[in-house]
Amino acid sequence: MVSYPGVTIVTGAAGNLGSAVCGLLARRGCKVVAVYREAAGPHAALAAPPALVVRASDLADPACSANVAAETIKALGRIDGLVHTVGGFAMGSVAADGPELWDRMWRINLVTAANMIRAVWPAMQANRGSIVAIGAQPALRAGAGMAAYAGTKAALLRLIEAAAEEGKSHSIRANTVLPGIIDTPQNRAAMPDADTGQWVTPEQVGEAIAFLLSEAANGISGAHLPVAGRG
Repeated sequence: MVSYPGVTIVTGAAGNLGSAVCGLLARRGCKVVAVYREAAGPHAALAAPPALVVRASDLADPACSANVAAETIKALGRIDGLVHTVGGFAMGSVAADGPELWDRMWRINLVTAANMIRAVWPAMQANRGSIVAIGAQPALRAGAGMAAYAGTKAALLRLIEAAAEEGKSHSIRANTVLPGIIDTPQNRAAMPDADTGQWVTPEQVGEAIAFLLSEAANGISGAHLPVAGRG
């Protein structure tokens, strides 16, 4: 039987992907810590409530990220896994868009991840741990209008690679998944004429995340796993 991290923090738990991951891990026996920015409760689609809900106003604030880890330790005694689904997308021209776009993408796509990894690291050092972050295919090669988004997602890949190297002596693994377009109501509304048969579902991305978290992937660290769709 595949073993999963006992206490796993999932950031962005109110989102389509975050809620899918929370439900999947809970069904497989994890104690899920669902981190929400919104005031709403756990997603209605979850089969069971998370073991712990933590409100986090802005994970780009180091104190906010540290509080998530502290609340988890206080309630559950340990941290074994982190799934960081927080991120943002915005198109922007290299020639026309200035610091505001870059700063927004930098904070949500990179700084939040760096803060959360730093916050959970001491607890994982004590026990071992597994970290999975959500990258993006444009991090490997950017398209037009994606400089800020792709650039900050590429920086996230470098962060995860460094974490994987630094985690070797502490049995901490770090990986990313690189989804294609995820089939969500928001993406369907934004691209009404797209061929959604080429997209991936939140559940498919969640399965890849669960694999990388699990002991079945014990030999994998510093990897970027494409979840590209049903071509």
